[in-house]
Amino acid sequence: MNAASDALAIFKALGDSSRLRIVCMLTRGESYVELIASRLGLTSATVCHHLKKLEEAGLVECKRTQFYMIYSLVPGALSATLSELVASAAPPVDDDAEYRDGVINTFMPFGTLTHLPSQKKKREIVLRRIVSELEIKDSYTEAEINEHIKKYHDDYCLIRREMISFGLLAREHESGVELYHRTDG
Repeated sequence: MNAASDALAIFKALGDSSRLRIVCMLTRGESYVELIASRLGLTSATVCHHLKKLEEAGLVECKRTQFYMIYSLVPGALSATLSELVASAAPPVDDDAEYRDGVINTFMPFGTLTHLPSQKKKREIVLRRIVSELEIKDSYTEAEINEHIKKYHDDYCLIRREMISFGLLAREHESGVELYHRTDG
């Protein structure tokens, strides 16, 4: 089992009020089926069923004595915090790569932009891709930016304005010449 399935098993096991009551009782010390059943007002068969689920989740263990099966909590089984359990079940941090690739495949299926997405997040993903494929230089003229954008979309004015508004390109005027810089923002 991996950490995610272990955490899920623990959550499932503790997601039942009877099992939670059994665990609470076992925090006070080991016990046997008949005693647990009588204290909690359950049948022995029901308690056995719940103890099996708790065992499968790694929370409870049992040992045979001369006459009884004695159940107890696994040492340290309840020491993990809720934050630790949730973190162990969380997906990898960069889950967005698959999403970004899906957006690029949808709006740029053949390497050119079919249309600009209306959703801001998707629009930014597409614009970042176009900027990332720009040759790395200190500055670019407006003509260089326009030629680069034309490889992806005919409306280079719109795309250039959008890149500036998203902070992907910065525009400045030097000696009467308009220059652009990648901000990699």
